[in-house]
Amino acid sequence: MTDGIRGLELDKILAAAAEHAVLEESKRLICALTPTHDLAICRERLALTGEASLLLFTLGAGRVEYFPPLNDSAERAEKGATLSCRELTDAAQLLRSARICSRSICAFDSAEIGGMRALAERLVFSESLERDVEDKILGDGLADHASEKLYHIRSEMRLLGERIRARLSEYLTADRNYLQDAVVTMRGDRYVLPVKVEYKRSIKGFVHDRSQSGATVFIEPEEVLEMNNELRSLQLDEKEEEERILAALSHAFGAMRAALEEDVRILAEIDSYFARAEYGYALKGTRPAVNDRGIVEIRKGRHPLLDAKTAVPVTVSVGERYRFLVISGANTGGKTVTLKMCGLFCLMAACGLFVPAAEGTQLAVFDGVYCDIGDSQSIEENLSTFSSHILAMKDILARAGEKSFVLIDEPGGGTDPEEGQALACAILKTLLRRGCRGILTTHYSALKELAFREEGAENGCMEFDAESLRPLYRLQTGMPGASNALLICTRLGLDEEVVSLAREGLSEGAKAFEHTVRAAEESRIRAEEATARAAALERSWKERMETLEQEEKKFAQTRERFLANSKAEARRIVTARTAEAEEILSQIEEIFAKETLTEADLIHARTLKNRMGVSQEEEAPPARAVSVDAEKLKVGDRVLVMSLNAEGEVLSLKREKNTAIVQCGALRVESKFSDLCIPAAAKKRTPEIRVTRDLNERQRVSRECNVIGMSTSEALLEVEQFLDSALLQNLSEVRIVHGMGTGKLRAAIHDYLRHNRRVKEFRLGKYGEGESGVTVVTLA
Repeated sequence: MTDGIRGLELDKILAAAAEHAVLEESKRLICALTPTHDLAICRERLALTGEASLLLFTLGAGRVEYFPPLNDSAERAEKGATLSCRELTDAAQLLRSARICSRSICAFDSAEIGGMRALAERLVFSESLERDVEDKILGDGLADHASEKLYHIRSEMRLLGERIRARLSEYLTADRNYLQDAVVTMRGDRYVLPVKVEYKRSIKGFVHDRSQSGATVFIEPEEVLEMNNELRSLQLDEKEEEERILAALSHAFGAMRAALEEDVRILAEIDSYFARAEYGYALKGTRPAVNDRGIVEIRKGRHPLLDAKTAVPVTVSVGERYRFLVISGANTGGKTVTLKMCGLFCLMAACGLFVPAAEGTQLAVFDGVYCDIGDSQSIEENLSTFSSHILAMKDILARAGEKSFVLIDEPGGGTDPEEGQALACAILKTLLRRGCRGILTTHYSALKELAFREEGAENGCMEFDAESLRPLYRLQTGMPGASNALLICTRLGLDEEVVSLAREGLSEGAKAFEHTVRAAEESRIRAEEATARAAALERSWKERMETLEQEEKKFAQTRERFLANSKAEARRIVTARTAEAEEILSQIEEIFAKETLTEADLIHARTLKNRMGVSQEEEAPPARAVSVDAEKLKVGDRVLVMSLNAEGEVLSLKREKNTAIVQCGALRVESKFSDLCIPAAAKKRTPEIRVTRDLNERQRVSRECNVIGMSTSEALLEVEQFLDSALLQNLSEVRIVHGMGTGKLRAAIHDYLRHNRRVKEFRLGKYGEGESGVTVVTLA
């Protein structure tokens, strides 16, 4: 795939992905990636990139921590060499990175990150050795507490140094004439005094050095000679102890050489997949499906090297219904970019990289991706543009086979047009016979015609707006595109006289073909626009129909609630009036049950009779209604909606539908004229009230109401009627059997009883009474 890597700029993509890596080894690994031609490996790479993306952007795992390259330090440590403090610190950073990475990934027990978890579980680390190095090494040296012996040595050195400086300070304060500077300095790890050369015999001691000018000699006085010797001995002890500590730490790392080198490799691999995931996230890329059947289907893809804000997404399909796509159209219309994008996406997927395209994109894994793109003229090799293209085609034809993806930008260019298009047609026929998949771009009419005739080939065009004379950068398959070269020349400001002369120079066949192609393209664009408008209109009507259906359902539900409430209210009124009438009749019966009736009793009975008359008059049935005259019906008329048995006011009329909008209280309904009546004026009359004495024994009401199997609304109506009858019979306690079930019916009945003033209290049944399937009600 080397030709594809060079021509399709995969190296730039890999370099951009490598910038997201933490480790230098990871960057090198990504830049050195080679696209695989094995479908299983390709799927494994993409799966690991997907797992890395899940870890980073969903589960919140941390990245691989940086550690410097080990170079050959582990190998030298294994052979017995003592490493420096910096090398040991670097090795400890590797152990820290391995520990943090392993625990970070393995903390998520998810089957969706199985590959990354398997890599992390192979990491080896030693937390004790890591901590040992961190505790004993500070910067580029060992800490005082690296060992107990080192601590004591350094403590003695500090005390001895203070004694030496104190003794030498006496020289500074006594007489400074012979001192060049009033300071104590060191030469060769020994404390000395800077003495003027003319006074060098004034101080007994050893001369260790002399300044470059010769004006100063550095003398170690005899009085501090022994202390300096002791200090030197302590320094040798210190160095010996430091070497022992470093040797022990180096030996521990040397024993882990193989594990450390394996950790470096695994961490670099994990970091490389994290980098690929971050690069895919930056591209807003998706994980493509991959196949080995040569099918390339890109949905709304854009070249990753283009600006995402301005790039126009392109949808391309090749390899399933047809093996070769011949793309034509205007210059600068996006043909070459589309061709390069298809090849680059296949290479990116083969490297485990996500591609900037929509979900549903699938790419093929090829044995080779070969391309001949752009001007390959070589002055050094004395090759013309045509010659360089021919050499590239020679190489492609020598290697391309059934599992190859071939991308050729304008084959046959750079020579005589007639011979060039004949050569281009021959190349396409040869590649089709070999079973290759690929894309060609061209301006040749003969190649466009061949794509119509040849099985396995298909035309495609980059859309061009003939009105604005600008390319639209959208690919359409099934139709070739016009080059529109002269139109583009006009847009770019070329002299109109030159353009006119060019048009006159076109052959009649070329004019006819270009005109036919352009007309067909414009017709297709208009048809697609009309189809888009029709689809938008269809979506709009579907949304309206759904809205109307929802409103119809709401209206039906409101109507049912209204009817149920009306029936319940009617029953309540009848029950109340019946109870009141029964009470009045009972009082009248008590009056007439007396053996002797007084005038006051008769007045009382008459008063009770009058009360019944008022009640009955108030509840008089509605007057009869007559059908409306549709011609005379107008807005504002009072009408009776027969289906609802409700009176309302006409708000508007729809005579074409024979319907009217009527406001019935809080409810607005649309009713047909046939369902409307005009109520006649109710005639007031004084009803004749006849008081009779019903001495027959009243019908006994059952003390139990069974509502099992009823809906909630049906059960509540049944319970209401049952309680009314129980009250009329002066029952103090009744039972409602509702069953256990889901508890929904029981809850609704309890809520109704809780707000009923006639209910004193209620409870669930006890053992032997039905338990939670029965509610026992005590009436007030």
